[in-house]
Amino acid sequence: MREIPVIPENAPFQPEQRIWLNGFLAGYFARMAIPDSAPAPSPPARPLIPLLIVYGSQTGTAEALARRIGRQAAAMGFDARVKDAAEHAQIDWSKESTLLMVTSTYGDGDMPDNAQSFWDWLQGESAGAVVRHLRFSVLALGDRNYPEFCAAGRKIDVRLEQLGATRIFPRIDCDTDYEEDAKAWTEHVLTVACEKNGATPTSVQIETPLLTMPAKAEANGFSKSNPFPAELRKNLCLNKPGSAKEVRHYELNLEGSGMSYEAGDALGVVPMNCPGLVSDILDALSCTGDELVRVAETELPLREALTSRLDITKPSAELITEIARRAPSSDLPGLLKPERSADLKSWMWGRQILDLLLLLSSPMPCSEFTGFLRKLSPRLYSISSSPKAHPGEVHLTVSSLRYESHGRKRKGVASTFLADRIGPTDCARVFVQASHGFKLPRDGNTPVIMVGPGTGIAPFRAFLEERQTIGAKGRNWLFFGDQKRDSDFLYEHDLSAWLEDGHLNRLDVAFSRDQVEKIYVQHRMLEQARELWAWLQDGAYFYVCGDASRMAKDVDAALHTVAETAGNLSRENAAGFVKKLKEQKRYQRDVY
Repeated sequence: MREIPVIPENAPFQPEQRIWLNGFLAGYFARMAIPDSAPAPSPPARPLIPLLIVYGSQTGTAEALARRIGRQAAAMGFDARVKDAAEHAQIDWSKESTLLMVTSTYGDGDMPDNAQSFWDWLQGESAGAVVRHLRFSVLALGDRNYPEFCAAGRKIDVRLEQLGATRIFPRIDCDTDYEEDAKAWTEHVLTVACEKNGATPTSVQIETPLLTMPAKAEANGFSKSNPFPAELRKNLCLNKPGSAKEVRHYELNLEGSGMSYEAGDALGVVPMNCPGLVSDILDALSCTGDELVRVAETELPLREALTSRLDITKPSAELITEIARRAPSSDLPGLLKPERSADLKSWMWGRQILDLLLLLSSPMPCSEFTGFLRKLSPRLYSISSSPKAHPGEVHLTVSSLRYESHGRKRKGVASTFLADRIGPTDCARVFVQASHGFKLPRDGNTPVIMVGPGTGIAPFRAFLEERQTIGAKGRNWLFFGDQKRDSDFLYEHDLSAWLEDGHLNRLDVAFSRDQVEKIYVQHRMLEQARELWAWLQDGAYFYVCGDASRMAKDVDAALHTVAETAGNLSRENAAGFVKKLKEQKRYQRDVY
């Protein structure tokens, strides 16, 4: 009989991959062998447990997490299928039994773009008939710096229960530092799902195809958990004298990192806090900074913890409550009453952790204080360069946040870290955040319409560089806006050159402060409604980047109006047209 090959332990496979492959090879060669007599029948393999994982993702984080959960579930014996929420109509819900929902929230508590149609469907009466038999659990991603924290996940969780579905594990709401919470939720929910299907995790056979195995580690291991120290090559202010803004262009060196990115991706920057603010907080605590404190599982000096590990600007709800307890004569105790939530929000506007510490008559012990602080989170910025145009580099376009409130000067943590505290010989720790839902069309002949006021121009500079470098023939149209043409026309030289050589076919600008009546990009869209509609009828992709709370909503409303006026559609049909653009991935947004 032919010898059965065996995958050795030193082969380049994960342990579970090697086990699966050896089992497969043994079974294959056993079936191919010609025995002298019929072998005894082998016991039937344990059937895989059906599991549907649906994601709502704006920047790609929730999608990547959903796929990682899918790989782990497959290794535990589930028939795990990971689906984009936008594909909900293609799912045969009658054949599903367990649903895991992983979703982020964007803007002012809104659904991610790819989950909006799924949410609309859940609102209808027909959804109840096909989801009420499901067992489900929701993992919600968000950012506590926004008032509607994890709102999308909370809404879906409540709605599924209203429709009669059975929650098998409580929803977990994750902040930007989501890894530990997501890991705990995954382990618990998969264990419960196994038990609900009459199996236990320890008894489930691993029958995982190679395609669902963990993705190959990034080159040199650089990632969010291990950021690359990138040298800052250029720090240039894009605004001219007279501007009320400070927008800077940065160029960082990625040579030797092994990291790669595409136009449309984001760069994560791991910042450090302002030394001046750290010193002010130490003074308020009456500490030297040499005191040892515990952060997670690490003990380190207080100054180091406040500089590089902890968020020392935005107070947590727990810290606000503790300060109110320790400062009973301040305004805070009365503001914490449930009926005064709006007053508390107004009072807190412009105030930071230091302002609360100054309310205390005696300093809070530093070991207690640090327990109320959240981890210092990376900031994500839209990349403003094409890797094909700038090999080994990555460019950012960032507005430096500086303002004054309650008698103190304030600074944006990451924006002024880049602007002020990284010199020519210093490095910024960075990682690439792939954005699967904000990409150029694969066909270079496809026209694109880009709406990016202010720093929203960042990814569109990357798009234009990319299409020029690869020789794409599709037409390009950019809507750009800012305050004043003379001082705030970001990348004017580049845009003018592209316009002159025909690479940029149309450039419509809106400078709001150059006339009495403010004009914004959505107004320019309406002025060019017929031409814009013609481009959309020719298959153009429509992109928006920038502020989610106002600009993106105004642009969306203008797009609906264009469909109504230039397309002669009813309001209902215009909404259907815009919805179809999203479903076709022809309407993409990078909003924040």
